[in-house]
Amino acid sequence: MSTTTKVAAGVLAGALGVTALTACGGDGGSGEDRGATASKTVTLVSHDSFNASPEVLKEFTERTGYTVKILKSGDAGEAVNKAVLTKGAPQGDVFFGVDNTLLSRALDNGVFQPYQAKGLDRVPEDLQLDKAEHRVTPVDTGDICVNYDKKFFADRKLAPPKTFDDLAKPAYKDMLVVENPERSSPGLGFLLGTAAEYGDGGWPDYWKKLKANGVKVADSWEIAYNQEFSGSAGGKKAKGDRPLVVSYASSPPVEVLYAEPQPEEAPTGVSTGTCFRQTEFAGLLAGAKNPEGGKALLDFLISKDFQEDVPLQMFVNPVAKDAELPALFTEHGATADDPHALDPKKIADNRDQWIQTWSSLVLR
Repeated sequence: MSTTTKVAAGVLAGALGVTALTACGGDGGSGEDRGATASKTVTLVSHDSFNASPEVLKEFTERTGYTVKILKSGDAGEAVNKAVLTKGAPQGDVFFGVDNTLLSRALDNGVFQPYQAKGLDRVPEDLQLDKAEHRVTPVDTGDICVNYDKKFFADRKLAPPKTFDDLAKPAYKDMLVVENPERSSPGLGFLLGTAAEYGDGGWPDYWKKLKANGVKVADSWEIAYNQEFSGSAGGKKAKGDRPLVVSYASSPPVEVLYAEPQPEEAPTGVSTGTCFRQTEFAGLLAGAKNPEGGKALLDFLISKDFQEDVPLQMFVNPVAKDAELPALFTEHGATADDPHALDPKKIADNRDQWIQTWSSLVLR
């Protein structure tokens, strides 16, 4: 998830993809000292889009005595696959970034050990997809939705599409760019959204209509959003000519935040009838070397301090009911009142076959 955070990527990047964040200085000392330091380090394994403000992670260190080390492992799918391959002998103590589209893969392979995080009662039960065993803890949610270039549609006096059905209409021919669901998390979310909308037998026919209507496929969100989409800052520079793109409901605030000067209104909008709800989870890795530090970190990930840091760091919504959204989100973000969703087991049972069917319909 959270590929929109690529806009702000690099804030926590370190050598070889590993970042250590600590309230203490220095890395010298005797072997005994270094051993003591290691025991107070908790390692968070994540996808590349994880981000948090140094001040908030420093607060965790001051509260618990644990230093957080972050190991980034590629995009969400790649990171989950690495976690599966290293199960029992994990690269860290906590894994963050498995979402509801890939959750069953991690759970079925025994990647996590159970732990009920403190403060979980502040998280809505419908987001606790493993509440019987508590192998994972919800951390954030985001909606994958079609974004549109406001100026493009205003200039043509054409209403932007609102629903999946609209996207297949002749009025929007050759306007939409989507990501390949085999390689992209938002691309997969959009495919799952169509499966939720049209059912097992209906979504392939829908994609035939999209193909006939000139849908374009990009290998990644970065290419689709920052090169092909005419509404983004990157797309404008690249002379992108597609006014519709699969992205996130939180993408418009990003366009405002990083613009100079900041506009009063976001240049992009969201077709809220096309949204698919994505929830990201964290879990204590089976075989973690520092399980106590991992438990403390999981507690912290749903604390009010961390939850209120989430929106402007990863451009997703907090899960804690007492976390307040920043004004940038409330003023420029979109809310899907009834986003599409699928049961994780249904996703697990059908995901690979759906992707294969999609490839045969759209790419050939």
